[in-house]
Amino acid sequence: MKLTKLTKEEFKEFAIKHPQITFHQTEEWANLKKKNNWESYYVGLKDKDNITAGALLLAKEIPIIKKKMFYSPRGFLIDYNNFELLETFTKEIKKFVQKENGIFIKIDPYVEYQEHDNNGDIVENGFNNAQVVENLKKLGYKHFGFNLMQDTLQPRWMHIIDTKDKSLDDILNDMESKTRQILRKNEKSGITTREITRDELPIFKDIMQKTSDRREFIDRPLSYYQNMWDNLHDSGILKIIIAEINFNEYEKNTLNELNINKQELEDRITKKEKNLLKMNEKKYQQSNNQNKEAIKRLEKQLVKIKELKEQYGETKVLGGILFLIYGNEVLSLYGGSDENLMQFQSAYSTHFAGIKYAVENNYAKYNFYGITGDFRKENPLYGLFLFKKSFGGHVSELIGEFDYIISPFWYKIYNLSFKIYHNIKNLKQKIKK
Repeated sequence: MKLTKLTKEEFKEFAIKHPQITFHQTEEWANLKKKNNWESYYVGLKDKDNITAGALLLAKEIPIIKKKMFYSPRGFLIDYNNFELLETFTKEIKKFVQKENGIFIKIDPYVEYQEHDNNGDIVENGFNNAQVVENLKKLGYKHFGFNLMQDTLQPRWMHIIDTKDKSLDDILNDMESKTRQILRKNEKSGITTREITRDELPIFKDIMQKTSDRREFIDRPLSYYQNMWDNLHDSGILKIIIAEINFNEYEKNTLNELNINKQELEDRITKKEKNLLKMNEKKYQQSNNQNKEAIKRLEKQLVKIKELKEQYGETKVLGGILFLIYGNEVLSLYGGSDENLMQFQSAYSTHFAGIKYAVENNYAKYNFYGITGDFRKENPLYGLFLFKKSFGGHVSELIGEFDYIISPFWYKIYNLSFKIYHNIKNLKQKIKK
């Protein structure tokens, strides 16, 4: 078997059928990374005309030393349990990277480590891919460990809903009752979701900017989202869905609910007065009080809706999510909400729109993407985990990051320079503050 460069068509035909395929291993993703000076190579291990393993390799020249670092995002596409195949592929990849002046290759395979349930607990007698890790280590790959936090290039911990062969009712039944209630409430509040057009990208950028200001991270410029759109949208990989509220619809539904409560109260009192009601006094008063409390709440709500209409107009964007869709899954990559309207909890509606898309278009899973592997209440990101698990599904733990070192000397120099660069970068940020 020999490693050869593949045409884009050859690679796509092989990759799309592979169980580990993600958007990371596509021509479109390679074209996007080219904007940041990453070269791309499509390679495959061939047994005669049959491709037994393959990878999209990205390479970037390291300043000063003029050597290249290689990265196979969520790769390789190979059976990691087949040690002989993995060994052959590794030897061939090493020769290829050496020839291209590379000093190491980084991989973060899309392979789950061990099976977890929705609470993050390890499933008894569930699958375990410890052997895959051992196979890679045995071949000389440097493992960066089983980190719990979000400190790798791609998340090691994710939350996933299996959507294969499931109906939307199946998915809803697996959700926590509170999540279903919020989705129904959002619908009654006049909240709808829709895809945006390229001209509307500034709307999504505004959402992300407000979210970054609130969470204290640096958002990307509008040009970043435009580049993503231009490289990924037309092939169907990228979709951006926003949630927006129609205050007229919200007002109409609130008025309708108010009138129902008023009518129920009036009918009950009338029937009581005419001795037509078979209800004990305690239950009668309880029912009346429930209606009166609802009437009071809904009247206050109408006042608030009027204020919101005066402030924002008839409609207002509440939040949005950028989805990447390829192979077996629909993945939620970036998202945010308007801090001033957080009471509407639009993230539930936008995620549900993504889940619905996955179900209706026969994708195997909906990926909420990054969480942490620390499921203690003390974890600052515990709330993010609780939000995602409320939709049902399970925690997914991947095997992590590995470096295959081609040149130990230059690898050491690279890591030293990388550390110095980030120390200087962090110092500049502190000075700016």
